[in-house]
Amino acid sequence: MSRSRRTAALIRAALAALLAALLHAAPARALGPRDLGVIINTADPLSVAIGEYYVQARKIPPANIARVHFGYHRAILPADEFAAIRKSVEAQLPASIQAYALTWARPYRVDCMSVTSAFAFGFDTRYCASGCVSTQLIAYYNSDRDRPYDALHFRPAMSIAAANIALARALIDRGVASDGTMPHGTAYLVMTGDRSRDVRTVGFADAQMLVGDRIPIHLVSAPALENTNDIMFYFIGAMRVPSLLTNHFLPGAVADHLTSYGGMLGDSTQMDSLQWLEAGATGSYGTVVEPCNFTAKFPNPGLLMRHYLDGETLIESYWKSVAMPGQGIFIGEPLAAPYRKAP
Repeated sequence: MSRSRRTAALIRAALAALLAALLHAAPARALGPRDLGVIINTADPLSVAIGEYYVQARKIPPANIARVHFGYHRAILPADEFAAIRKSVEAQLPASIQAYALTWARPYRVDCMSVTSAFAFGFDTRYCASGCVSTQLIAYYNSDRDRPYDALHFRPAMSIAAANIALARALIDRGVASDGTMPHGTAYLVMTGDRSRDVRTVGFADAQMLVGDRIPIHLVSAPALENTNDIMFYFIGAMRVPSLLTNHFLPGAVADHLTSYGGMLGDSTQMDSLQWLEAGATGSYGTVVEPCNFTAKFPNPGLLMRHYLDGETLIESYWKSVAMPGQGIFIGEPLAAPYRKAP
């Protein structure tokens, strides 16, 4: 064989090897089933049902399931009881776990922290606040870290929260169905005129600058959206959001409302975040104790959308959008990744 032919053959072989590697490589910067620990409360029949359905739907390895047992007819876990629960979870799961999926809506608090933040960091009063003061910032905020436990020694958590198993299955199915669909939806940034809760509107221009070339962004001045059929993102500041059920959320959609008690699931004096999921969203967020209207304690719409559009999962994108998450609970289907490109 001539030198030129040998060179051409070597090039073809190298290209074939490169193509094979690309075809078998996982998309970068997104957690998967092997990275997620699923925590089931065996005292709660709904938690057991949600956990079993989710493990099957997402093909979670059996080693990634932790079972604990505690009373669930309450909103708040005492910090000392929680410490024993978390210790049991850590003992049951592999050290390689990068994030947690909780399988209940209640309890949603651990003393003064949200339950998702307490599982992420352990109970720590630096993430609490009494009155209008700031709380601990996190290094994961708007970071490029793709393995949070390996890089930062914490595991972000999200609750697959629902009032019944039918709603939980619908939520999980939406998340799974969304993967890699590259939906042609719209982001709606709503200004209600509620001065106390409209504080995120100052960042709406930043959101347009960050992702306006990748998804249509509509700035809306109204009490709420009505009869809107292409919602992928919906951010608003309001005590209650009317007309939710007139709208259609695409699989993988994210929606939340900045208010004081949106994270009090099932017993809030305001609209709670579960209503977003019941209306068709796949992820939401709310605070479990009075946070005051610090924007750092709520999701930054532009950052959330950027990370999600980059192909990261829902749990990664939501956590990276909140600088001070200690008082807020993340709910939804953690591994939803509608903008993650297929291998």
